[in-house]
Amino acid sequence: MGILSSLGSIFQSRRKAVNILVLGLDNSGKTTIINKMKPTDAQVTQIVPTVGYSVDRFSAGNMLFSSFDMSGQSKYRSLWENYYAACEGIVFVVDSNDRLRMAVARDELWMVLDHKDIVSNKVPIIVLANKMDEKGAMTPTEVTKELGLDSIRDQNWTIVATCALTGEGLQHGMEWLASNIRVHMDKRQNK
Repeated sequence: MGILSSLGSIFQSRRKAVNILVLGLDNSGKTTIINKMKPTDAQVTQIVPTVGYSVDRFSAGNMLFSSFDMSGQSKYRSLWENYYAACEGIVFVVDSNDRLRMAVARDELWMVLDHKDIVSNKVPIIVLANKMDEKGAMTPTEVTKELGLDSIRDQNWTIVATCALTGEGLQHGMEWLASNIRVHMDKRQNK
């Protein structure tokens, strides 16, 4: 087992390490998603709401993510912008079953997209339409319309249906993000 751990460390050190922001309203499932992306032995069984922010690491798509899980409570959302300049990607999590606050989620997402650091850097953005397992959840197409995602220009984005509890859609979404971060970083280096 020691040899395998050593080999794993060698290969992990060759992975590209990037910073991503995990944003969204409170109770959208951000912390549960990050927990599900970690190796099984590093996952916790009880999730508590994030106050301020927390940093976790996980890998996907041959990339090592340092994820900044930002609290989604309204009194903490103003802190998000302090981390925009240093991020290589954004994960915006939406509770697909929370129709009442979809307009608030849209407003918060567009404040992120319109921020000068995001406009100038144009990092890839993935919207995770979470809680798809719940009855009455909006489809990704409905979430796209409600958030106005089709209006995003000059920035690479996608939306993926997910269930943080089962992990459905998460690996696919993070692999998309890893691939698009690589493309984005290559473009920046070639300028």
